[in-house]
Amino acid sequence: MDRRTLLIGGLGLAALATTGCVTNKGATSAAPATAAPGATSTAAATIKAAWIYVGPINDGGWTQSHDEGRRFAEKELGSKLITTYKENVPEGPEVAQTIETLVKDGNKIIFATSFGFGEAMLAAAKKYPDVKFLHATGVWHSEQPNFGTYYGATEEAKYLAGIAAGKETKANLIGFVAPFLIPEVIRHINAFTLGAQSVNPAAKVKIVEIKSWFDPTKERQGADSLITQGVDVIVNGGDSPAPGEAAKAKNLGWVGYDSDQSANFPDIWLTAPLYRWGPYYVNQIRTALEGTWKKEDYYGNLKDGFNYLAPFGKRVDQATRDLIEAKKKEIIDGTFQIFKGPLKDNKGAERVAAGAVVSADDLQKIDWLVEGVS
Repeated sequence: MDRRTLLIGGLGLAALATTGCVTNKGATSAAPATAAPGATSTAAATIKAAWIYVGPINDGGWTQSHDEGRRFAEKELGSKLITTYKENVPEGPEVAQTIETLVKDGNKIIFATSFGFGEAMLAAAKKYPDVKFLHATGVWHSEQPNFGTYYGATEEAKYLAGIAAGKETKANLIGFVAPFLIPEVIRHINAFTLGAQSVNPAAKVKIVEIKSWFDPTKERQGADSLITQGVDVIVNGGDSPAPGEAAKAKNLGWVGYDSDQSANFPDIWLTAPLYRWGPYYVNQIRTALEGTWKKEDYYGNLKDGFNYLAPFGKRVDQATRDLIEAKKKEIIDGTFQIFKGPLKDNKGAERVAAGAVVSADDLQKIDWLVEGVS
């Protein structure tokens, strides 16, 4: 059992029983707002903000995209903002030590960008009530007034990317390089699979779990192992583009993640789910500066522009692009729900009855894989 599983067990069940504010524009459900918990009232001339990264800022994926968001905030807020970051911070005792250092250095808002940082962030929030702590991919509904979470409904973009992969595969077997089989990743795998099967009912998805968010060697090895098992499309679930290198070596289609790698892999590129972190960071920092900050669990999506797809590669034909765009519009206007029943798991058991829709809260703790995943 890894640290992420322990965190869900320790925080998730208790936290989900409390109330909080979930900002989730157009999503299936949201928790009721409380009476302005965590709101601040004193404006400041400048503010120091810090980011804690699990990988390097040049990883070509997750951490690099967050750091681009940090630099976007610097540009937007100018001399009002002083930023710092700590990269390659492992999920363990070192996180708490890093937070202590950042607080002592005068940072008044701290962003931690990996799931396993949550326990230390919440503990620090209780210890330092005058500092704002924001945890990316964290567990919703903590009552701690100076602690919030942020992420996006990436399952929407994953579903759309699955359509491209479902059209691309000829073997009807797609390989997914998964970092950890935690709810965040499981719902991405499930959404991707459902997207692929929506245009190719025979499509199946084979996964390999490498137990690391960023490890180019393991990511490449995982992709290579999937290729030896007969997959003809590779999908990223982690932070580096290493699986794309494996796909390139065999001229197989590739779905990336976190980063637009279309220019680097023009012959195999399909698309990738991406994030716009910058505007979120600007809003959180600006409201902290203005003294109007309020805690929330933000969950962006395609509708509000937080999530989006990278440009399509030349392997994706116009008919498939049109199909993806039409489905995107249905997701945005709410006429299509990805996790609507009937749905079975990969052992054949019914998990979602016909007509029922998995709630946003239930998606945050999903622990089963859909039919067709192995």
